[in-house]
Amino acid sequence: MDKLDAFFESVAWPMETPPSYGAFHILFTIIGFTVCVILAWKLRKVSDKTANKLLFILGFILALSEVYKQFFCYFVIMDNEYCWGEFPFQLCSIPMYMCLIAPFMRNHKIQRSLYSFMVLYNLLGGAIAFTEPSGLLHGHWFLTLHALFWHLSLVFIGLFLCFSRRGATTIQDYWGSTITFVVLCIIAFALNFIVQNVVGEHMNMFFVGPGNSPIIVFKQFSEWFGWYINTLIYIPVVALGAYLIFLLIHYLQNKNKSI
Repeated sequence: MDKLDAFFESVAWPMETPPSYGAFHILFTIIGFTVCVILAWKLRKVSDKTANKLLFILGFILALSEVYKQFFCYFVIMDNEYCWGEFPFQLCSIPMYMCLIAPFMRNHKIQRSLYSFMVLYNLLGGAIAFTEPSGLLHGHWFLTLHALFWHLSLVFIGLFLCFSRRGATTIQDYWGSTITFVVLCIIAFALNFIVQNVVGEHMNMFFVGPGNSPIIVFKQFSEWFGWYINTLIYIPVVALGAYLIFLLIHYLQNKNKSI
């Protein structure tokens, strides 16, 4: 453990936390999104076999980087204590698992639900993170680059699955992805409850409680009405956002067909 501690301390290169909407943030966002769109479009016609390999490789890379991040936070940020707030089960963590398991699923309906989830929920979440980047910009190079590339990968994966029409093309895809979202919210709540009441640590995966949400607007709802009322508002609002994304995709795909 001492050697691991020494290693992570030696590579904990500090940086001045970049300001939101500063040059670093804006340039990274513009270049990153442009690359994601171009790559996703160029790869849209690959075979299912190639697509499965691509998604699995991306999931494997995300998993390796997440393991490294967990060690980094343990040794460098938390001084040899585990940070339950960094447990990898937030909404934006889910593609790491889905990219590893979805390519091997024999049930096509469930597979499309997972793919649609990554289009309608993770693409939305990945893109929104860049509009309020306080959670992406840190005082260490590794944490900043990890967060930025992680959320860019969500954008790429969502666009790739959208452009290749592997998900989010029918209303059934929307409902499948939304059922997936609700199931994940239930799992997240159970994990939060167990950690807070058994382990005695604070954790709020998916921001569904028990505990107040840190998200702007929903934080205020939590303080006014309690976390449970906020959760009953938050889940339908996120599902509505995903539905609006679905309508936009459906409109653009139909428009493209008519050209």
